[in-house]
Amino acid sequence: MARILICDDEKDIVNALKIYLSQYELFEAYNGAEALKVLEEEKIDLILLDIMMPVMDGITALNEIRKSYNMPIILLTAKSEDADKVLGLNVGADDYITKPFNPLEVTARVNSQLRRYLKLGSNVEEKGVYSIGGIELDDRKKEVLVDGEPVSLTPKEFEILKLMMSDPDKVFSVKEIYSKVWKEDPWGADNTVAVHIRHLREKIEIDPANPRYIRVIFGQGYRFGKGRE
Repeated sequence: MARILICDDEKDIVNALKIYLSQYELFEAYNGAEALKVLEEEKIDLILLDIMMPVMDGITALNEIRKSYNMPIILLTAKSEDADKVLGLNVGADDYITKPFNPLEVTARVNSQLRRYLKLGSNVEEKGVYSIGGIELDDRKKEVLVDGEPVSLTPKEFEILKLMMSDPDKVFSVKEIYSKVWKEDPWGADNTVAVHIRHLREKIEIDPANPRYIRVIFGQGYRFGKGRE
């Protein structure tokens, strides 16, 4: 079942959208800061995001979300917010719905975006090309781009990155990473994997100490593309 985050500061609107989209698993937030917190804790497949909100508005939240996530985002806009709507589309929104809502339009637009994202491929493109956030990995050419710029990885760093990008919702244990990349029994794997992860972060993260892409899940391992630690 697809998981949808509804973010709007008006509870009546959130409740109405929950009725329209009751066939999905739904999460709610009432400002952009709350939405970011939900994304840190839950896997979300689509976001309905209001523009005008207190604490953190929708455009600011959209900019932050697009630093780490690539799920579809549909803006919730008033007719008077045309300029903000265009700005939102330019910085990463996929679609918009104008208030007051037509329930049939809401469900149609949500279904269309989810179909593209879930069935046609959200993170993995055909022929060995993986693209998540600002990172693109081409397994055929053995090339990696970060925000459009090529980076040079060792073969093991490349294989670790490919493994994690191939299933970004999964937490990979150190032993699993070692077994699949080195193809050996994972005895004494902890330090080896940790060193390679550190070097990989230095090459793909803007701030390796506060990574956007490779995140430690305490006591479990590593997960790709789920936001800052």
